[in-house]
Amino acid sequence: RLIEEETARRVEELVARRVEEELEKRRDEIEHEVLRRVEEAKRIMEAQLLQELERQRQAELNAQKTREEEEKSKREELERILEENNRKIADAQAKLAEDQLRIVEEQRKIHEERMKLEQERQKQQKEEQRMILGKGKSRPRLSFTLKATE
Repeated sequence: RLIEEETARRVEELVARRVEEELEKRRDEIEHEVLRRVEEAKRIMEAQLLQELERQRQAELNAQKTREEEEKSKREELERILEENNRKIADAQAKLAEDQLRIVEEQRKIHEERMKLEQERQKQQKEEQRMILGKGKSRPRLSFTLKATE
C-alpha cells in the first residue's frame, strides 16, 4: 500500500511536471491563441457597438425627420388658416366698403331730395307772393274809372 501511494504520488508529480513542461512549451502558442480570441471578441464587440450606434443614429434621424414633417404639416395648416382668415377679412372689408358706399349714396339721394323739395317750396312761396302782389300778369288788371255824377 505504501508503494501504491508512492507510485501514485510519483505519477502525479510526473504528470504535473509533464503538464508544466508541455504548458511551458506551448505557452507562446496558448498566449497567442488567447490574444487571438481576445482580439476576435474585441472585433465582435466593436462591430456590435458600431451596429448599435448606427441603429441609434438611424432612429434619431427618423425621429428628427418625423418631427420636421410634423412641424411642416403644422406650419402648412397654420398658413392655410391664416390665408382663410385673410380672405375672410378681405371679404368683410369689401362688404363694409359696399355698405358704406350704399349709405353714402342713400344720404346723397336724401340730400338731393331735400334740396329739390326746398327749391319747390321756395318756388311755390315766390309764386304765392307774386299772386298776392299781382305781379307778372298773374291776375287780370282791374281798371277803375270815376264817372262824374250830375
